[in-house]
Amino acid sequence: MVAEKAASSTKANQENLDVLASTRAVIKTALEKLGYPEEVYELLKDPLRMLTVRIPVRMDDGSVKVFTGYRAQHNDAVGPTKGGIRFHPDVTENEIKALSIWMSLKAGIVDLPYGGAKGGIVCDPRKMSFRELEGLSRGYVRAVSQIVGPTKDIPAPDVMTNSQIMAWMMDEYSRIDEFNNPGFITGKPLVLGGSHGRETATAKGVTIVLNEAAKKRGINVKGAKVIVQGFGNAGSYLSKFMHDAGAKVVGISDAYGALYDPDGLDIDYLLDRRDSFGTVTKLFNNTITNKELLEQECDIIIPAAVENQITIENAHNIKASIVVEAANGPTTMEATKILTERGILIVPDVLASAGGVTVSYFEWVQNNQGFYWTEEEIDKRLHEIMIKAFNNIYDTAQTRNVDMRLAAYMVGVRKMAEASRFRGWV
Repeated sequence: MVAEKAASSTKANQENLDVLASTRAVIKTALEKLGYPEEVYELLKDPLRMLTVRIPVRMDDGSVKVFTGYRAQHNDAVGPTKGGIRFHPDVTENEIKALSIWMSLKAGIVDLPYGGAKGGIVCDPRKMSFRELEGLSRGYVRAVSQIVGPTKDIPAPDVMTNSQIMAWMMDEYSRIDEFNNPGFITGKPLVLGGSHGRETATAKGVTIVLNEAAKKRGINVKGAKVIVQGFGNAGSYLSKFMHDAGAKVVGISDAYGALYDPDGLDIDYLLDRRDSFGTVTKLFNNTITNKELLEQECDIIIPAAVENQITIENAHNIKASIVVEAANGPTTMEATKILTERGILIVPDVLASAGGVTVSYFEWVQNNQGFYWTEEEIDKRLHEIMIKAFNNIYDTAQTRNVDMRLAAYMVGVRKMAEASRFRGWV
């Protein structure tokens, strides 16, 4: 058992090192294309700050367990850093570093006054009680309190964290700061200063750029065949949004397998039957694998699960005209090259999933003003920002003759590089 855990940890470290290396490689190319000198890359290839903390928690059985946590602040030249906190057994330092860089790029793409950050704790929240999770959440805030805050670094939910965990963290920070400070964190419950539209923001952002991509390819979303890989928070909302828009959702998947029906799946029925972890395929006998699902006939594929799903091994078998990346890093660099050469339009993750940080920004602005917007106002502002970002990146890709991923990195890194230059850092 110990050997299995060690092997799993080694594999996770290697994968996340690969993700960090590939992220650095695209940033380097983007900066070269934009004409920036080598020292700008040296500044931006790693976070400015990386804090590792140890968090002791009294468990329900009376023992004390010490957890490891991280907070990476990539670059604050533009403004305070912003990024989620994930609770997961496979969290590693390199993963947190890479994700903080992606957050900087997302903020640049949608033109927010932020740099990127990311946090994580090595734990399995599925095996912890409510009380233990509260102790861990509050302990993390105490450990990082000196480097976070509404004008320094604003956390948010991420993998396996939610509005309740954000509420505990806000309460702990307010105790330390000795006054109520809702702007310290986003993704909170509405009654504690949360924003309308935050829960569905990532999926809505993906839907908006998907519609724009479909227009570019002359595809009518109504009646289009769509595959959504993943049926968790983002995947389930995406399936519902696509279904309600008249698309034919022909495939969905979860951790245990996939369902495919060329005539379209009953999404409302599947949503009613899924469990709290977003799994539903165990209820069916005629399942296929996630790998097989990606190679089925469709117009649009939305990878909304985990990284490295479209690789050099299956890129030649993808039959979709458009791939919209709702997950982080679902397409490898080699696969990106193959898909682009085959004329498949890739809407990259740093653009497609930027809806979450955009509505988090709206929440922070509302907290600072003490004035709160309606859901209709949030939706209108999100549409304007996402459509503008998509068209900016699409036009950059066309004029510079590069793929959409490199174009997104070029747009995302420019604001950060310019701010660093004006500050005299490089």
